[in-house]
Amino acid sequence: MREPLVAAAVQMNSQADLVENLGRAGRLVAEAASRGAKVVVLPENFAFMGGDDDERLRVAEDLDATDGGRIRAFLAENATKHGVWILAGGLPERSSDPKRVHNTFAAVAPSGEIVARYRKIHMFDVEVGDGQRYRESASCMPGDEPVVVDVAGTRIGLSICYDLRFPELYRELVARGAEVLLVPAAFTLATGKDHWHVLLRARAIEAQCYVIAAAQWGSHPKGRKTYGKSCIVDPWGEVVAQASEGEGIVVGTLDPAYLAHVRASLPSLQHQRIGVGSRQT
Repeated sequence: MREPLVAAAVQMNSQADLVENLGRAGRLVAEAASRGAKVVVLPENFAFMGGDDDERLRVAEDLDATDGGRIRAFLAENATKHGVWILAGGLPERSSDPKRVHNTFAAVAPSGEIVARYRKIHMFDVEVGDGQRYRESASCMPGDEPVVVDVAGTRIGLSICYDLRFPELYRELVARGAEVLLVPAAFTLATGKDHWHVLLRARAIEAQCYVIAAAQWGSHPKGRKTYGKSCIVDPWGEVVAQASEGEGIVVGTLDPAYLAHVRASLPSLQHQRIGVGSRQT
């Protein structure tokens, strides 16, 4: 990280209406840019959340197609219009399986170009205490490659939601040079109230990175409820900014001097001797 970077985490209440969701996201990106953000992180499922698997397949896009689609066009238009990086943390991308999509994180430069993508590795196949059963693998094909991207001179590691429970992924991202970790999410209300802040702070402390967590909030189709509490966590594990209830944004400055201070004063990354990331590149 060469210089301070102003970043925003967007909190949304996405539904099963693609056009309405993109309109809301556009207004929130504009607000973030007006408050000085150069990097805007959108939550998981920002463009579409809810409905059935057939609907998700219909809105999924081929991100390699020359003509693109509505989601890709929205990202390019808003990145160029506001001169910001849009880090779109979870959109339905067509896969090689006609019955499943990738849950894909797209990093979009101010030029409108998708410069990196990360396909969610860990699938949310669980039953939690909200009376619902989740089987993400039925509709999503997992990825297999960790991704770190250079954003405005800052090395940023990408992840999505359930990935947060797998610290080895973040250790690998740090080994690849990550200074900031992104966690766009649609954390359930049942798990979020107990685990969201604990896990975010743990990842920040052990990776000695800033963490930006953009979340879904509220009620969604098919009875799903999400926790919200989008936030920015510093490398010491302190929550330095947090969104309130409802849709909105949270803005914070990522300070390279403070990052360097934390890593120098407690050099645990240099002391790692077991597992992935035991040597930084």
